[in-house]
Amino acid sequence: MGLFDRVSRVVRSNLNAAVSSAENPEKILDQAIIDMQEDLVQMRQAVAGAIASQKRVQQQYERANSEASTWQQRAQLALQKGDEELAKQALLRKKTQAETAVALKTQLDSQSTAVEQLKRNLIGLESKLSEAKTKKDMLKARASAAKANEQLQNTTSRMNTGSAMAAFERMEEKVLQMEATSQAAAELAGADLESQFASLEAGGDVDFELAQMKAQLSGGSVDQGQLPAAETTIPVTESTEVDAELEELRSQIDKLD
Repeated sequence: MGLFDRVSRVVRSNLNAAVSSAENPEKILDQAIIDMQEDLVQMRQAVAGAIASQKRVQQQYERANSEASTWQQRAQLALQKGDEELAKQALLRKKTQAETAVALKTQLDSQSTAVEQLKRNLIGLESKLSEAKTKKDMLKARASAAKANEQLQNTTSRMNTGSAMAAFERMEEKVLQMEATSQAAAELAGADLESQFASLEAGGDVDFELAQMKAQLSGGSVDQGQLPAAETTIPVTESTEVDAELEELRSQIDKLD
């Protein structure tokens, strides 16, 4: 294969690719309909011209037949008058018109066949044009749907749905963490309140125990929630020891507070 053939093939392939990529289905279909309509106009004009020519040939044929009949009558008249030469001339004219009529009849038959074929072609082209218009609307609708679907797919592909969902998951985890922190703070606050009441209750037990010890030292007893009215006199040594122990208990209670 020569270099020129190879270059020519490359150029033609590139041109075909460029034309194919530039083709817009909707515009191409509209242009195809316009071309068919122009063909239909030309076909109608051709049919109209063929019919007009057929009618002219028909008229010429009828006139030739009429002329032949007229010259036939004139030949008979001249023969009746005894003028054979005139009758002969009339018969010659009649023959000429008859031959013309025969030729016109052949032409008329041929034109009639051509006109009928043109009419059938015209009807076929009109049918194809009607079908093409219907198909064009359908193809344009399909092309529009395909284009819309392509745009939707492109838009969907550009959307970062995965990243958005990941952000939702992170925010959900963060909200859960915030809820857990809030719940823990509430529990700690409740625990602190419980510890305060436990401290108060523990302080009441210490007071009761102190009252019991005092009652035991005085030789009596005391019920819970009731403190002794007066202390019994005890020896100085024992009193000193009791005071010391009492002071130690008070120190412990102060530490508890």
